[in-house]
Amino acid sequence: MIVTCDRPWLCADLGAPHRVLSWAVHNGGLIRAPAIWWREVRNADLPADLDVTPWLAREMAAHGGNDAVGLLTSRDIRAHALTRAEIEGVTVEALTTAGLSNAEAVGRRQDWAGMDWGTINIAVQVHAALTEPALFEALSIATEARTAAVIEAAIELPTGLATGTGTDCIAIAARETGPALPHAGLHTALGEAIGAAVREGVARCIAEWRIDIRRLRRLKAEGKPLD
Repeated sequence: MIVTCDRPWLCADLGAPHRVLSWAVHNGGLIRAPAIWWREVRNADLPADLDVTPWLAREMAAHGGNDAVGLLTSRDIRAHALTRAEIEGVTVEALTTAGLSNAEAVGRRQDWAGMDWGTINIAVQVHAALTEPALFEALSIATEARTAAVIEAAIELPTGLATGTGTDCIAIAARETGPALPHAGLHTALGEAIGAAVREGVARCIAEWRIDIRRLRRLKAEGKPLD
């Protein structure tokens, strides 16, 4: 994975077209894509009457990313983490950004009308081919690792401990060629590698987000401009 960061874009070049599974705003579902991109946004970018999906499609196309999977975040994309795990010859990389300003405890929604927004976005690259069932299973392991890292952060909400945000997105990419791994569960090297890479990346990004939130709150209290 080759990562470039040029605000408002964060790009993960996969090196070749991969099978990518996600629920991303742009090119979500199970598709063939060479890259996974983030678009950093601010409130001014997304007025209430904006149809976000075609807007992001136009933005992606204008910057040469029409074929990439596209994610949205309000997090400063400079605060990203690239993590890697290799277990028994299976290598996984994860690129993560994380903000928890709209954190939720699964199963109990809060009213976020007029409140701040944040999200956890993760791109996972598996350096192997996967069967389609294994690809779906891999996505579930990445999601479990995300949730574990958020729970470990112990962010208390009126509805319980945060387990994620209302706008999280995960994209998992696997090679198109080579022997396909049939399974990705917690008992497999692949499942362990995905879990390790994602869990570390999310934990690192949450720690950095907490530092930034404290700094921004201090600036606001002092009446200084926020960056």
